[in-house]
Amino acid sequence: MKILLSPAKSLDFERSVPQIDFKHPEYLSKSSKIMNVLKEMNPSELESLMKVSPKLASLNWTRNQNWSNSYEQDHSRPAIFAFTGDVYQGLDVDSLNKEELTYIQKELLILSGLYGMLKPLDYILPYRLEMGTKIEVEDASNLYKFWRPLLTQDLQEQMCDEEFVLNLASNEYSKAIDFKSLNHEVITPHFKDFKDGKLKMISFYAKKARGMMLKYCAQHNLEKAEDLKGFSSGGYAFDDSLSDVTNLVFTR
Repeated sequence: MKILLSPAKSLDFERSVPQIDFKHPEYLSKSSKIMNVLKEMNPSELESLMKVSPKLASLNWTRNQNWSNSYEQDHSRPAIFAFTGDVYQGLDVDSLNKEELTYIQKELLILSGLYGMLKPLDYILPYRLEMGTKIEVEDASNLYKFWRPLLTQDLQEQMCDEEFVLNLASNEYSKAIDFKSLNHEVITPHFKDFKDGKLKMISFYAKKARGMMLKYCAQHNLEKAEDLKGFSSGGYAFDDSLSDVTNLVFTR
């Protein structure tokens, strides 16, 4: 199995992390081409491009100017410890033991607008670049066209014949993979809550649940798709009546 996850906009590069072997992201040369475009933009242009406040635009202009593809470990963090958004709160990486972290390193792939595809223990520098950002790089009119052929081929080559893809990424990031061309089943969980008498997907809760499902997979060394149905963290339970072969619905 290979598990796909989105990155997070919120980052923590201050706290201490375990001593882990230094690993560079695989596509740093590609990342550099993207960053070369971003470095030419001033804060006002970044504000318009990224649809952020002037303060965030200024912060990310500084990040872009300081970014390098030959960084030192002291100024970077492993991706799985750097991202701190809702999904990563659900995962709670600090609570994982060595075997569970090894499982995640083996099975998880984090999709990224800047880095393309990250292994959890790849070291990254602070950045912000959503996959849906409309930026032209080389002959590609946007990041999907820049990354999709490469990432799809990479994912295909990493997988054994009997493996499946567990898609825990958001719609924005999962579109960076051409699932139709993969020779593997893609299973997407959906997490819904009863609110005002109706089942709804509430973004905050769904994001945390994706992280909890990743943690569940690691804790149980999960390899079979059928075993995903046993997930019950956070009060969620599998609903067979709302599910099909590739879409597993969990409700609470």
